[in-house]
Amino acid sequence: MSIVISEKDLPQELTVEQAVEAAYSSELAEVTSKLQRGLPALIECDKDLGPFLYLNIRNRLRSANLRCLYLDGRPRQEEQTGMMPTGILGTMINQLREAVRGSVERRVVVLPHLDLLTTSQGGLTSEAREVIPLLYENPELVWLGFKDPSFPLPQVIENLFAHRISLLGLARPRLRHLITQRESRKFGREFNPWALYKHVSGVNAVRLRRLLSTLEGEDYPADPRRAYRQLRQATLVGSLEVPDLDLDRDIGGYAKVKQRLRAEILDILALKDRSTSAEEITGLEDLIPKGMIFWGPPGTGKTLFAKAMAASIGAAITIVSGPELKSKWVGESEENLRQIFLRARQSAPSIIVFDELDSFASARGTYTGSGVEHSMVNQLLTEMDGFHKEELVFVVGTTNFVEILDPALLRPGRFEFHLHIPYPDAEARREIIKIYDRKMKLNMTPETIDTAVKRTRFHVPGTADGTRFSGDHLNALCRAIARFRLRENRTDPTTAQDVERALTEWHKSPPQTKQEELVIATHEAGHAVCQIFTEHSPPIERISLLDDVLGAAGYVLSDQKEHRYVETRQQLLDKICVLMGGREAELLILGDLSLGSGHDLMVATFLARELIEAVGMGGDEIGVVRFWSDEGKPNRRENLSEKQRALLDEGVRGLLEQQRQRAATLLSKHRTLVEWLRDQLIEKKVIEARTLGELLKQDHPAAARKLQGKPQEREEEME
Repeated sequence: MSIVISEKDLPQELTVEQAVEAAYSSELAEVTSKLQRGLPALIECDKDLGPFLYLNIRNRLRSANLRCLYLDGRPRQEEQTGMMPTGILGTMINQLREAVRGSVERRVVVLPHLDLLTTSQGGLTSEAREVIPLLYENPELVWLGFKDPSFPLPQVIENLFAHRISLLGLARPRLRHLITQRESRKFGREFNPWALYKHVSGVNAVRLRRLLSTLEGEDYPADPRRAYRQLRQATLVGSLEVPDLDLDRDIGGYAKVKQRLRAEILDILALKDRSTSAEEITGLEDLIPKGMIFWGPPGTGKTLFAKAMAASIGAAITIVSGPELKSKWVGESEENLRQIFLRARQSAPSIIVFDELDSFASARGTYTGSGVEHSMVNQLLTEMDGFHKEELVFVVGTTNFVEILDPALLRPGRFEFHLHIPYPDAEARREIIKIYDRKMKLNMTPETIDTAVKRTRFHVPGTADGTRFSGDHLNALCRAIARFRLRENRTDPTTAQDVERALTEWHKSPPQTKQEELVIATHEAGHAVCQIFTEHSPPIERISLLDDVLGAAGYVLSDQKEHRYVETRQQLLDKICVLMGGREAELLILGDLSLGSGHDLMVATFLARELIEAVGMGGDEIGVVRFWSDEGKPNRRENLSEKQRALLDEGVRGLLEQQRQRAATLLSKHRTLVEWLRDQLIEKKVIEARTLGELLKQDHPAAARKLQGKPQEREEEME
């Protein structure tokens, strides 16, 4: 069934009263029927819609000879003389008292301003305590109340109304009856009310008529986007806005993340917008998840992806900080959530982003606070379950800890779409840096960008272990470069040295003494020479005496291994040999040992235990047996005999000694190279892979050939 409507099938003129009747006829008939049977009714609607709904209901009740008394707090003509002013609430209470205690016939009493009786948290005002008994006093009166969705009603007032109905927004099938022929011409020759509904689903019939009657522009435009832009601007509530952000232009890299977001969300929405078949659109709406979790480490652009998604579909976005929602006052946190969803629905299409969702939506039963989180999760579930599938309102929760979220939130129908946004890999970092280079006019050369990509591969200088370079860190790096270029009034290209300066200028440790520098350089030279002459070791990327990457006084940085998921026994043995190379170089060249090899020995021992106790590579005497627990930890003390434990310990010691001797032999054979590399390090402080190859080619061609025989450099994505 086509949803395109011919202009001649639309009304020529339309009053606001006619629009209200067309939009809510069945609901108004239902309310009228309840009132006629003596059942109080409560209508939740916007303030500007309430008077028109009342007029419609009043006209319907007149045919049943049922009178209405409208108590809006305005003094009647006979009340205005000789009377002290009491304000709208005081006048309304006086009128209510008179209606309750003076009436002997059945009639409908209309209360259009129930919100005046409540506080912002839904409690009773002092005046309301006087009103409550009046509401329950006269059984002949039938109450019709109007509830502003912005204010909660106390339960004692809500309980008065046996029938409750919510008239927020519009039903899509009725939209065709709410636009005139003249107004439809602003959207082209073929009018599609379902396309219009995307932009006005959250507004009521009264407001819609005002919006449509003020549309500007030519009739039958080739492109109706101007009319839709006018509606989009007019329906933004409060400070909401549509972000100006392009998924490709403003977010670098992350090809797989973008591909999944497009394939599962954006492409389906675009297909829905293009379709003119009601059946196809309804089917597509069933496929689109309304709740999404964007999860990953801090600073990786989770909120940025939500903004780009909003920009792609022309949606207003609300970003809510989870901790800011919490309140110490009973009911206020839940009310904050209600208001957020209300504004989002009024401004549809829209996206609500709950930043740090885990701050209040962690698994129920795990809370250690006041317990308000439990109520907030329940309220969030209630609001999400109240969505209509045709409404374009999405909820995105961002979190660093998806595993602690309440399972009830993650089931299908709620937050069912989970998008992992990891730390950026090499390609993503390259694209992100290019974006900031363009925006900040850093004039980076390709070589400088290559350096920045490599230097941001591991941990951020000056931070705890595990903090990798995210998009935010790359932004900070580029801003640091931009600041000192601005201070120095530079217009020349940004160099690799500028990248080094931005990374290390404010994270330098106290300078090393000459003796310390000698020991550290010897230690790192030992690692490097062992790595060059062990066949299965990865290529060397950088040797440094600076603590600018891993928080160490010196280091040998390796290129990532070619295969992420397969590591052989020989590769692990070579790794242990390289780890032993630092201490053996100190012993060979300096005749003494420093404590700097403690961490190397710890890692080497762990790898040796893994080979022997975890993966069954301990030889025939130990056998092909796993001695570790299922958690991947050594589990030998309780379950093994003393003989078996001694056998395992001896196997570990033997393997470590074998690789220690292997490292010692390699270093003794290439002692000249160790001393030469040590001296180069002391002079240059940092030696990159390319520089190392050139230096070796000049002075140690055999080592250069060996280095060139390593696998080609390649950085895998690290998550």
